[in-house]
Amino acid sequence: MLEQPKGASVKELVENIAKALVDFPEAVRVTSVEGSQVKVPEIRTHPSDLGKVIGKEGRTAKAIRTILSAGSMKLKKRYTLEILEEEKAAHSGR
Repeated sequence: MLEQPKGASVKELVENIAKALVDFPEAVRVTSVEGSQVKVPEIRTHPSDLGKVIGKEGRTAKAIRTILSAGSMKLKKRYTLEILEEEKAAHSGR
């Protein structure tokens, strides 16, 4: 089995989960902001897909955070997920 960089695999995991949930997977962007003790994967989606990633009463977002938490224990690094709406100007062609 090939070893992947630890940060890249978490980013890819979050990106694959988000893309599987939305209607516009090409609009999903995952960036990672790194602090001294925590990494923050940020999911940006098409405005109409924001609710699909968050889910009813935040259940889908909580499930993604649970998976992220379980993976972070193995990597011995703390991760905090942020879900952001993509700016509308980016999709309107301006």
